[in-house]
Amino acid sequence: MPLKTLHLTNSWHETSGGIATFYRALIQQANERGHEIALVVPGHIDKVEPVGSFGKIYHVQAPPALFNSSYRMIYPTQFLAPGSKLQNIVASERPDVVEICDKYTLHYFGALLRRGLLRNLDVRPVVVGLSCERMDDNFRSYMGGIFLSRQFCSWYMRWIYFPFFDHHIANSRYTAAELEAAARGHLVPRGTWIRPMGVDFTHLSPERRSIAARRRLLQDCGANPGTILLLYAGRLVPEKNLPLLFSLMDQLAKKKNSRRDFHLLVVGDGIERVRWERECAQRNPGGVTFLGYVRNREVLAGLYANSEVFVHPNPREPFGIAPLEAMASGLALVAPNAGGVTSYASPENAWPVEPNVESFAAAIEEAVGDEELRRKKVAKALSTAQQYRWEKVASSFLDLYVELHRQMRCGSAAQLPPDFHSTPPTALQRLVFHGISQAAQRTFVAASSLFGKSTFGANTSGSTRSEIAG
Repeated sequence: MPLKTLHLTNSWHETSGGIATFYRALIQQANERGHEIALVVPGHIDKVEPVGSFGKIYHVQAPPALFNSSYRMIYPTQFLAPGSKLQNIVASERPDVVEICDKYTLHYFGALLRRGLLRNLDVRPVVVGLSCERMDDNFRSYMGGIFLSRQFCSWYMRWIYFPFFDHHIANSRYTAAELEAAARGHLVPRGTWIRPMGVDFTHLSPERRSIAARRRLLQDCGANPGTILLLYAGRLVPEKNLPLLFSLMDQLAKKKNSRRDFHLLVVGDGIERVRWERECAQRNPGGVTFLGYVRNREVLAGLYANSEVFVHPNPREPFGIAPLEAMASGLALVAPNAGGVTSYASPENAWPVEPNVESFAAAIEEAVGDEELRRKKVAKALSTAQQYRWEKVASSFLDLYVELHRQMRCGSAAQLPPDFHSTPPTALQRLVFHGISQAAQRTFVAASSLFGKSTFGANTSGSTRSEIAG
């Protein structure tokens, strides 16, 4: 029988986000393969959306997220009780693999499924954690420099996230580094596979660049015919390091020795848009145009192809689909020399530099001033982007799900070896681990009592039936 997979995430937005882009590409490839796939996402109402012959999206009514109200979050109340929405979905779908992309609420559901602690569910899927971002980076962006925050994130990832899954997938070596640190000292061996995100060549192409299209674009944003168009595409949220982007425009506007005018096009939306629109109007009037979210892929492809430089300011980007799209469009890329962007951006195909205003400004001046260098780098960038086509990337994920299911059912050696394994605990770590497992088990049992009866099938007299983090 064909494999059936179920995917859950809180990082879903109808109009933006790399994770949403990934799941749409995954569902498309699954449909082409005849692979049954279902996705669970938070929404404003409950509904089921068919996607092709083999795919569907369950939209589960959920409240706005605490720190970013443009997103919604599914909380444990949606899966703790018998007959709750997520339990019903699993009972209906009976998936072979459950993949969860969330570090804050849904991963607990993964732990319960993995240990068979939901009494009314008789399925035991392979439970996989998908990491498309780092917890320490998110914590820093929204909580600031809280005392001992780094230690808390390290503890949480090791004990409250990593052991709740059978295996892990990360979208870049940068993202996986947090998992690798958390993988030290665990009773049950687990593998972590690195699988990148991708790029859609359906619309993107350097061939979309034209004199007429660029002239219209300059007119639309009120720029002069000789103006250099810079482009940023992404969410306008704290974790994107937007102060660097807009301070850069201040710097370029002030450069006395530059013979060029620069104009920044900002594609995207988010909770910080109003703030930056206001500040740019005061600091650099006429120098920045906010276009909002561009739904039409043809229009977006035209923006990529008819700009000169794509500017990506985030040194802690988990992967970065938009910079890869820029490379596929024949656009020069200026980005930090750190983070997940370095999975594909190098000095041979881009301008990866230190994430500060001076370095970015110098890189942009070189990118627009040295035509031969730009031509060589752009050609190599296009060749690099071809290696990340969504068809290839999505297929690598689907192949991995098949492999993980085969390993669990057959107990045979891995045909697709992981990038790294967890390491066994020391004697002291075993003792601490057991204590944490017992505490976690009691916590889940206590939570179940809120619903009037035992939900988890735990044996609270004597030893536990199973260790939640085992």
